[in-house]
Amino acid sequence: MKYVSLPHNQNTVGWPLPTKPPSTSSPLTGQIRADWAVIGAGYAGLAFARALAMLKPDLHIVVLDGASTAWDGSAGRNSGFIIGLPHNIGSSMAELKKAQTWRNLLQAGIDSLWEQVEANAISCDWESAGKYHCQVAEGNDAVLKTYRESLERIEEPYEELDCEALTQRLGSGFWHKGIFTPGTILVNPARLISGLAGALPKNVTLYYDTPALAMRTGKETQIFTPQGEVLAQQVMLATNALSPELMPGLFRRQASMATFASLTQPLTVQQMVKLPREMRSWGRTPVNAIAGATLRFTSDRRFLIRQHVIPALRGAVSSEQTRHAARLHRKLFSRMYPQLGGDVTLAKTWSGTISVTRNGAPLWGKVGRNIYTAAGCNGAGISRQTIAGELLAHYVMKQDHPLVGDMLAVGRANVLPPSPLLNAAVSVSLMKERWVGRKEA
Repeated sequence: MKYVSLPHNQNTVGWPLPTKPPSTSSPLTGQIRADWAVIGAGYAGLAFARALAMLKPDLHIVVLDGASTAWDGSAGRNSGFIIGLPHNIGSSMAELKKAQTWRNLLQAGIDSLWEQVEANAISCDWESAGKYHCQVAEGNDAVLKTYRESLERIEEPYEELDCEALTQRLGSGFWHKGIFTPGTILVNPARLISGLAGALPKNVTLYYDTPALAMRTGKETQIFTPQGEVLAQQVMLATNALSPELMPGLFRRQASMATFASLTQPLTVQQMVKLPREMRSWGRTPVNAIAGATLRFTSDRRFLIRQHVIPALRGAVSSEQTRHAARLHRKLFSRMYPQLGGDVTLAKTWSGTISVTRNGAPLWGKVGRNIYTAAGCNGAGISRQTIAGELLAHYVMKQDHPLVGDMLAVGRANVLPPSPLLNAAVSVSLMKERWVGRKEA
Protein backbone atom coordinates (compact mmCIF):
# COMPACT_ATOMS: atom_id res chain seq x y z
CA MET A 1 0.00 0.00 0.00
CA LYS A 2 1.29 3.44 -0.92
CA TYR A 3 1.38 5.99 1.90
CA VAL A 4 1.04 9.73 1.27
CA SER A 5 3.80 12.31 1.39
CA LEU A 6 2.80 14.47 4.33
CA PRO A 7 2.76 18.25 3.80
CA HIS A 8 5.39 20.07 5.79
CA ASN A 9 5.81 23.76 6.56
CA GLN A 10 9.17 24.66 8.07
CA ASN A 11 7.63 27.66 9.82
CA THR A 12 5.04 28.40 12.49
CA VAL A 13 1.96 30.61 12.58
CA GLY A 14 2.61 34.23 13.56
CA TRP A 15 -0.88 35.33 14.65
CA PRO A 16 -1.26 36.09 18.38
CA LEU A 17 -2.59 32.82 19.77
CA PRO A 18 -5.33 32.18 22.35
CA THR A 19 -4.27 32.92 25.91
CA LYS A 20 -6.02 29.72 26.98
CA PRO A 21 -5.65 27.20 24.15
CA PRO A 22 -8.47 24.65 23.83
CA SER A 23 -7.75 21.25 25.29
CA THR A 24 -5.96 19.01 22.80
CA SER A 25 -6.41 15.27 22.42
CA SER A 26 -3.72 12.64 22.22
CA PRO A 27 -2.99 11.16 18.80
CA LEU A 28 -5.18 8.24 17.79
CA THR A 29 -3.74 4.87 18.79
CA GLY A 30 -5.20 1.45 18.04
CA GLN A 31 -8.26 0.70 15.96
CA ILE A 32 -11.60 2.47 16.33
CA ARG A 33 -14.90 2.42 14.46
CA ALA A 34 -16.97 5.43 13.47
CA ASP A 35 -20.10 6.22 11.52
CA TRP A 36 -18.24 9.09 9.86
CA ALA A 37 -14.55 10.01 9.61
CA VAL A 38 -13.70 13.58 8.66
CA ILE A 39 -10.12 14.06 7.46
CA GLY A 40 -9.02 17.65 8.03
CA ALA A 41 -9.96 20.04 10.85
CA GLY A 42 -10.15 23.24 8.83
CA TYR A 43 -13.24 25.34 8.22
CA ALA A 44 -14.94 22.82 5.91
CA GLY A 45 -14.16 19.80 8.07
CA LEU A 46 -15.29 21.37 11.34
CA ALA A 47 -18.43 22.87 9.76
CA PHE A 48 -19.36 19.50 8.28
CA ALA A 49 -18.74 17.63 11.55
CA ARG A 50 -20.67 20.19 13.59
CA ALA A 51 -23.68 20.28 11.25
CA LEU A 52 -23.75 16.48 10.89
CA ALA A 53 -23.56 16.00 14.66
CA MET A 54 -26.44 18.40 15.22
CA LEU A 55 -28.59 16.79 12.52
CA LYS A 56 -27.91 13.27 13.83
CA PRO A 57 -26.86 13.32 17.50
CA ASP A 58 -26.68 9.51 17.59
CA LEU A 59 -23.81 9.37 15.07
CA HIS A 60 -20.23 8.74 16.18
CA ILE A 61 -18.06 11.20 14.24
CA VAL A 62 -14.26 11.24 14.26
CA VAL A 63 -12.15 14.14 12.95
CA LEU A 64 -8.49 13.48 12.09
CA ASP A 65 -5.91 16.22 11.59
CA GLY A 66 -2.17 16.06 11.04
CA ALA A 67 -1.46 19.37 12.77
CA SER A 68 -0.54 19.44 16.44
CA THR A 69 -3.02 22.23 17.26
CA ALA A 70 -6.13 23.78 15.74
CA TRP A 71 -4.26 26.83 14.48
CA ASP A 72 -1.22 25.13 12.97
CA GLY A 73 -3.03 23.93 9.85
CA SER A 74 -3.92 26.05 6.83
CA ALA A 75 -7.09 27.34 8.53
CA GLY A 76 -5.04 29.29 11.09
CA ARG A 77 -2.43 30.44 8.57
CA ASN A 78 -4.56 32.65 6.31
CA SER A 79 -4.94 36.42 6.36
CA GLY A 80 -8.20 36.51 8.30
CA PHE A 81 -10.49 37.97 5.62
CA ILE A 82 -14.02 36.52 5.78
CA ILE A 83 -15.19 37.50 2.32
CA GLY A 84 -18.84 38.20 1.51
CA LEU A 85 -18.39 38.82 -2.23
CA PRO A 86 -17.03 36.57 -5.00
CA HIS A 87 -13.60 37.61 -6.28
CA ASN A 88 -14.73 37.62 -9.93
CA ILE A 89 -18.22 38.79 -10.82
CA GLY A 90 -18.23 39.03 -14.61
CA SER A 91 -20.66 40.83 -16.90
CA SER A 92 -22.85 38.31 -18.74
CA MET A 93 -26.26 37.38 -17.35
CA ALA A 94 -25.04 33.88 -16.53
CA GLU A 95 -21.97 35.27 -14.69
CA LEU A 96 -24.08 37.77 -12.75
CA LYS A 97 -26.53 35.05 -11.73
CA LYS A 98 -23.64 32.90 -10.50
CA ALA A 99 -22.19 35.91 -8.63
CA GLN A 100 -25.51 36.41 -6.86
CA THR A 101 -25.53 32.73 -5.95
CA TRP A 102 -22.01 32.94 -4.56
CA ARG A 103 -22.90 36.09 -2.62
CA ASN A 104 -25.81 34.22 -0.99
CA LEU A 105 -23.51 31.33 -0.07
CA LEU A 106 -20.69 33.49 1.27
CA GLN A 107 -23.06 35.59 3.35
CA ALA A 108 -24.58 32.40 4.78
CA GLY A 109 -21.05 31.31 5.71
CA ILE A 110 -20.46 34.60 7.52
CA ASP A 111 -23.80 34.31 9.35
CA SER A 112 -23.03 30.74 10.42
CA LEU A 113 -19.62 31.71 11.75
CA TRP A 114 -21.02 34.68 13.66
CA GLU A 115 -23.57 32.40 15.33
CA GLN A 116 -20.74 30.15 16.51
CA VAL A 117 -18.59 33.08 17.66
CA GLU A 118 -21.49 34.55 19.65
CA ALA A 119 -22.81 31.28 21.07
CA ASN A 120 -19.40 30.06 22.22
CA ALA A 121 -17.86 33.43 23.17
CA ILE A 122 -14.96 32.91 20.75
CA SER A 123 -12.44 35.73 21.14
CA CYS A 124 -11.06 36.20 17.62
CA ASP A 125 -10.99 39.99 17.07
CA TRP A 126 -14.11 39.84 14.88
CA GLU A 127 -14.57 43.18 13.09
CA SER A 128 -17.07 44.23 10.42
CA ALA A 129 -14.41 46.37 8.80
CA GLY A 130 -15.03 45.90 5.08
CA LYS A 131 -12.09 45.91 2.68
CA TYR A 132 -10.22 48.15 0.25
CA HIS A 133 -9.51 46.79 -3.25
CA CYS A 134 -6.65 48.90 -4.58
CA GLN A 135 -4.39 49.34 -7.57
CA VAL A 136 -0.84 50.63 -7.49
CA ALA A 137 -0.15 51.72 -11.06
CA GLU A 138 -1.55 54.84 -12.68
CA GLY A 139 -3.21 54.40 -16.07
CA ASN A 140 -4.23 50.86 -15.19
CA ASP A 141 -7.85 51.63 -14.34
CA ALA A 142 -9.53 48.96 -16.50
CA VAL A 143 -9.60 46.30 -13.76
CA LEU A 144 -11.07 48.62 -11.12
CA LYS A 145 -13.55 49.99 -13.67
CA THR A 146 -14.78 46.47 -14.43
CA TYR A 147 -14.98 45.72 -10.72
CA ARG A 148 -16.99 48.90 -10.05
CA GLU A 149 -19.42 48.14 -12.89
CA SER A 150 -19.87 44.60 -11.59
CA LEU A 151 -20.68 45.88 -8.10
CA GLU A 152 -23.29 48.19 -9.61
CA ARG A 153 -24.88 45.31 -11.51
CA ILE A 154 -25.41 43.28 -8.35
CA GLU A 155 -26.38 46.44 -6.43
CA GLU A 156 -23.55 46.11 -3.94
CA PRO A 157 -22.68 49.36 -2.10
CA TYR A 158 -19.18 50.72 -2.61
CA GLU A 159 -17.06 53.84 -2.26
CA GLU A 160 -14.46 54.86 -4.83
CA LEU A 161 -11.36 56.53 -3.40
CA ASP A 162 -8.46 58.41 -4.95
CA CYS A 163 -4.85 58.42 -3.76
CA GLU A 164 -5.37 61.28 -1.30
CA ALA A 165 -8.37 59.59 0.36
CA LEU A 166 -6.53 56.27 0.56
CA THR A 167 -3.55 58.00 2.14
CA GLN A 168 -5.79 59.40 4.88
CA ARG A 169 -7.31 55.98 5.59
CA LEU A 170 -4.39 53.61 5.00
CA GLY A 171 -1.49 55.87 5.92
CA SER A 172 0.31 55.49 2.60
CA GLY A 173 0.26 57.12 -0.84
CA PHE A 174 1.42 53.84 -2.41
CA TRP A 175 -1.97 53.17 -4.04
CA HIS A 176 -3.29 55.17 -6.96
CA LYS A 177 -6.99 54.32 -6.62
CA GLY A 178 -9.24 51.94 -4.71
CA ILE A 179 -12.77 50.76 -4.03
CA PHE A 180 -14.08 50.15 -0.53
CA THR A 181 -16.86 47.58 0.06
CA PRO A 182 -18.37 47.12 3.53
CA GLY A 183 -19.20 43.41 3.51
CA THR A 184 -15.93 41.82 4.68
CA ILE A 185 -15.21 40.62 8.24
CA LEU A 186 -11.65 40.69 9.60
CA VAL A 187 -10.54 38.19 12.26
CA ASN A 188 -7.57 36.56 13.89
CA PRO A 189 -7.95 33.20 12.06
CA ALA A 190 -5.80 31.25 14.52
CA ARG A 191 -8.11 32.20 17.39
CA LEU A 192 -11.23 31.64 15.29
CA ILE A 193 -10.34 28.08 14.23
CA SER A 194 -9.23 27.26 17.79
CA GLY A 195 -12.59 28.42 19.15
CA LEU A 196 -14.52 26.44 16.54
CA ALA A 197 -12.51 23.30 17.27
CA GLY A 198 -13.15 23.68 20.99
CA ALA A 199 -16.92 24.01 20.51
CA LEU A 200 -17.70 20.77 18.66
CA PRO A 201 -20.73 18.74 19.80
CA LYS A 202 -20.17 15.87 22.24
CA ASN A 203 -20.59 13.16 19.60
CA VAL A 204 -17.54 14.47 17.68
CA THR A 205 -14.04 13.33 18.68
CA LEU A 206 -11.11 15.33 17.31
CA TYR A 207 -7.63 13.79 17.09
CA TYR A 208 -4.60 16.03 16.43
CA ASP A 209 -1.18 14.73 15.36
CA THR A 210 -3.10 12.09 13.46
CA PRO A 211 -2.60 12.46 9.70
CA ALA A 212 -4.37 10.06 7.36
CA LEU A 213 -1.58 8.20 5.57
CA ALA A 214 -3.65 5.95 3.31
CA MET A 215 -7.20 4.73 2.70
CA ARG A 216 -8.58 1.36 1.64
CA THR A 217 -12.14 1.59 0.39
CA GLY A 218 -14.76 -1.13 0.55
CA LYS A 219 -17.95 -1.72 2.50
CA GLU A 220 -16.13 0.18 5.22
CA THR A 221 -13.28 2.61 4.56
CA GLN A 222 -10.09 1.79 6.38
CA ILE A 223 -8.02 4.87 7.21
CA PHE A 224 -4.44 4.29 8.30
CA THR A 225 -2.72 6.74 10.66
CA PRO A 226 0.80 6.62 12.15
CA GLN A 227 -0.30 4.81 15.31
CA GLY A 228 -3.72 3.45 14.51
CA GLU A 229 -6.59 3.15 12.07
CA VAL A 230 -10.23 4.08 11.70
CA LEU A 231 -12.93 1.89 10.20
CA ALA A 232 -15.61 4.30 9.00
CA GLN A 233 -18.95 3.75 7.32
CA GLN A 234 -18.53 7.02 5.43
CA VAL A 235 -15.74 9.56 4.94
CA MET A 236 -15.61 13.30 4.32
CA LEU A 237 -12.31 14.59 2.88
CA ALA A 238 -11.60 18.14 4.02
CA THR A 239 -8.03 18.11 2.80
CA ASN A 240 -8.51 20.45 -0.19
CA ALA A 241 -5.76 20.15 -2.81
CA LEU A 242 -3.91 17.47 -0.83
CA SER A 243 -6.77 15.00 -1.40
CA PRO A 244 -5.15 13.44 -4.51
CA GLU A 245 -2.54 11.99 -2.18
CA LEU A 246 -5.27 9.87 -0.58
CA MET A 247 -7.31 9.20 -3.71
CA PRO A 248 -4.96 9.26 -6.73
CA GLY A 249 -6.73 9.84 -10.03
CA LEU A 250 -10.04 10.95 -8.53
CA PHE A 251 -9.06 14.50 -7.61
CA ARG A 252 -7.35 15.91 -10.70
CA ARG A 253 -9.47 19.01 -10.39
CA GLN A 254 -7.46 21.21 -8.02
CA ALA A 255 -3.89 22.30 -7.45
CA SER A 256 -2.16 23.37 -4.26
CA MET A 257 -0.27 26.65 -3.97
CA ALA A 258 1.52 28.17 -1.02
CA THR A 259 1.20 31.81 -0.01
CA PHE A 260 3.38 33.63 2.51
CA ALA A 261 2.47 36.14 5.18
CA SER A 262 4.46 38.29 7.60
CA LEU A 263 3.23 40.04 10.73
CA THR A 264 5.07 42.96 12.30
CA GLN A 265 5.64 43.66 15.94
CA PRO A 266 3.02 46.07 17.39
CA LEU A 267 3.87 49.62 16.39
CA THR A 268 5.23 51.87 19.11
CA VAL A 269 3.72 55.22 20.06
CA GLN A 270 6.57 56.93 18.20
CA GLN A 271 5.79 54.94 15.06
CA MET A 272 2.04 55.52 15.30
CA VAL A 273 2.48 59.32 15.15
CA LYS A 274 3.83 58.86 11.61
CA LEU A 275 0.43 57.50 10.54
CA PRO A 276 -2.94 59.28 10.32
CA ARG A 277 -4.37 59.87 13.79
CA GLU A 278 -7.80 58.53 12.78
CA MET A 279 -6.46 55.33 11.19
CA ARG A 280 -8.28 52.25 12.43
CA SER A 281 -7.91 48.55 11.59
CA TRP A 282 -8.46 47.76 7.92
CA GLY A 283 -7.87 45.17 5.19
CA ARG A 284 -6.69 45.73 1.63
CA THR A 285 -6.66 43.33 -1.36
CA PRO A 286 -4.76 43.81 -4.65
CA VAL A 287 -6.22 43.97 -8.16
CA ASN A 288 -3.76 41.21 -9.11
CA ALA A 289 -3.77 38.47 -6.49
CA ILE A 290 -0.55 36.83 -7.70
CA ALA A 291 1.70 39.84 -8.24
CA GLY A 292 0.15 42.22 -5.71
CA ALA A 293 0.05 42.14 -1.93
CA THR A 294 -2.75 41.68 0.57
CA LEU A 295 -2.33 43.97 3.55
CA ARG A 296 -3.94 44.45 6.96
CA PHE A 297 -3.58 46.86 9.83
CA THR A 298 -4.86 45.14 12.95
CA SER A 299 -6.55 46.41 16.08
CA ASP A 300 -3.36 45.71 18.09
CA ARG A 301 -1.34 48.03 15.77
CA ARG A 302 0.38 45.43 13.59
CA PHE A 303 0.76 45.23 9.82
CA LEU A 304 0.20 41.96 8.01
CA ILE A 305 1.73 41.56 4.54
CA ARG A 306 0.80 38.62 2.36
CA GLN A 307 2.60 38.37 -0.95
CA HIS A 308 4.42 35.72 -2.98
CA VAL A 309 2.67 32.63 -4.33
CA ILE A 310 4.49 29.45 -5.34
CA PRO A 311 3.42 25.98 -6.49
CA ALA A 312 3.18 23.53 -3.60
CA LEU A 313 1.57 20.50 -5.20
CA ARG A 314 2.35 18.32 -2.19
CA GLY A 315 2.08 21.06 0.40
CA ALA A 316 5.77 21.19 1.30
CA VAL A 317 7.44 24.55 2.02
CA SER A 318 11.10 24.90 2.96
CA SER A 319 12.74 27.27 5.41
CA GLU A 320 14.68 28.88 2.53
CA GLN A 321 11.43 29.64 0.70
CA THR A 322 10.11 31.26 3.88
CA ARG A 323 13.30 33.28 4.27
CA HIS A 324 13.05 34.50 0.68
CA ALA A 325 9.43 35.58 1.24
CA ALA A 326 10.42 37.50 4.38
CA ARG A 327 13.03 39.45 2.39
CA LEU A 328 10.41 40.32 -0.24
CA HIS A 329 7.97 41.44 2.45
CA ARG A 330 10.53 43.70 4.15
CA LYS A 331 11.42 45.34 0.85
CA LEU A 332 7.78 45.82 -0.12
CA PHE A 333 6.81 47.26 3.25
CA SER A 334 9.62 49.82 3.02
CA ARG A 335 8.21 50.96 -0.33
CA MET A 336 4.66 51.16 1.03
CA TYR A 337 5.55 52.95 4.27
CA PRO A 338 8.83 54.83 3.76
CA GLN A 339 8.08 56.96 6.83
CA LEU A 340 8.33 53.76 8.92
CA GLY A 341 10.74 51.78 6.73
CA GLY A 342 13.36 49.85 8.67
CA ASP A 343 11.97 50.95 12.04
CA VAL A 344 9.28 48.25 11.92
CA THR A 345 10.33 44.67 12.64
CA LEU A 346 8.72 41.56 11.15
CA ALA A 347 7.85 39.34 14.09
CA LYS A 348 7.14 36.20 12.05
CA THR A 349 6.83 34.94 8.47
CA TRP A 350 4.85 31.81 7.67
CA SER A 351 3.15 30.00 4.82
CA GLY A 352 -0.19 28.35 4.16
CA THR A 353 -1.63 26.36 1.28
CA ILE A 354 -4.68 27.18 -0.82
CA SER A 355 -6.59 25.02 -3.27
CA VAL A 356 -7.07 26.46 -6.75
CA THR A 357 -9.38 25.11 -9.45
CA ARG A 358 -9.17 25.80 -13.16
CA ASN A 359 -12.60 27.44 -13.50
CA GLY A 360 -13.06 28.76 -9.95
CA ALA A 361 -15.78 26.22 -9.18
CA PRO A 362 -15.58 23.91 -6.15
CA LEU A 363 -15.24 20.16 -5.91
CA TRP A 364 -18.25 19.32 -3.77
CA GLY A 365 -20.34 16.22 -3.13
CA LYS A 366 -19.74 12.51 -3.64
CA VAL A 367 -16.39 11.51 -5.12
CA GLY A 368 -16.22 7.77 -4.41
CA ARG A 369 -17.91 4.90 -2.67
CA ASN A 370 -19.12 6.39 0.64
CA ILE A 371 -16.64 9.27 0.21
CA TYR A 372 -17.56 12.95 -0.01
CA THR A 373 -15.64 16.22 -0.15
CA ALA A 374 -15.92 20.01 0.07
CA ALA A 375 -12.81 21.38 -1.63
CA GLY A 376 -11.53 24.08 -3.97
CA CYS A 377 -11.48 27.18 -1.77
CA ASN A 378 -9.83 29.42 -4.42
CA GLY A 379 -8.61 31.90 -1.85
CA ALA A 380 -11.96 32.68 -0.17
CA GLY A 381 -11.58 29.91 2.35
CA ILE A 382 -13.22 30.95 5.61
CA SER A 383 -16.76 31.81 4.52
CA ARG A 384 -16.76 29.61 1.43
CA GLN A 385 -15.50 26.46 3.12
CA THR A 386 -17.67 26.97 6.18
CA ILE A 387 -20.90 27.00 4.18
CA ALA A 388 -19.65 24.26 1.84
CA GLY A 389 -19.04 21.94 4.79
CA GLU A 390 -22.31 22.80 6.48
CA LEU A 391 -24.38 22.26 3.34
CA LEU A 392 -22.62 18.99 2.57
CA ALA A 393 -23.88 17.61 5.89
CA HIS A 394 -27.46 18.42 4.88
CA TYR A 395 -26.85 16.95 1.43
CA VAL A 396 -25.50 13.59 2.62
CA MET A 397 -28.27 13.27 5.23
CA LYS A 398 -30.91 14.25 2.64
CA GLN A 399 -32.06 17.07 4.89
CA ASP A 400 -33.74 20.08 3.28
CA HIS A 401 -31.75 23.29 3.15
CA PRO A 402 -32.60 26.21 0.86
CA LEU A 403 -28.96 26.73 -0.17
CA VAL A 404 -28.08 23.18 -1.23
CA GLY A 405 -29.48 24.02 -4.66
CA ASP A 406 -27.21 27.07 -4.80
CA MET A 407 -24.18 24.94 -3.96
CA LEU A 408 -25.02 22.57 -6.79
CA ALA A 409 -25.69 25.49 -9.17
CA VAL A 410 -22.18 27.01 -8.97
CA GLY A 411 -20.80 24.12 -11.00
CA ARG A 412 -17.96 21.66 -10.62
CA ALA A 413 -14.22 22.12 -10.96
CA ASN A 414 -12.75 21.26 -14.35
CA VAL A 415 -10.27 18.43 -14.78
CA LEU A 416 -6.58 19.36 -14.61
CA PRO A 417 -3.74 17.61 -16.44
CA PRO A 418 -1.71 15.01 -14.52
CA SER A 419 1.80 15.63 -13.22
CA PRO A 420 4.35 16.52 -14.55
CA LEU A 421 2.18 18.51 -16.98
CA LEU A 422 0.28 20.04 -14.06
CA ASN A 423 3.50 21.20 -12.41
CA ALA A 424 4.59 22.93 -15.59
CA ALA A 425 1.14 24.43 -16.22
CA VAL A 426 0.97 25.91 -12.70
CA SER A 427 4.47 27.40 -12.99
CA VAL A 428 3.70 28.95 -16.39
CA SER A 429 0.38 30.34 -15.13
CA LEU A 430 2.07 31.99 -12.14
CA MET A 431 4.79 33.47 -14.35
CA LYS A 432 2.17 34.88 -16.70
CA GLU A 433 0.20 36.47 -13.84
CA ARG A 434 3.34 38.01 -12.37
CA TRP A 435 4.21 39.51 -15.75
CA VAL A 436 0.69 40.84 -16.35
CA GLY A 437 0.57 42.35 -12.84
CA ARG A 438 4.23 43.42 -12.61
CA LYS A 439 3.27 47.08 -12.08
CA GLU A 440 1.18 46.07 -9.05
CA ALA A 441 4.05 44.41 -7.19
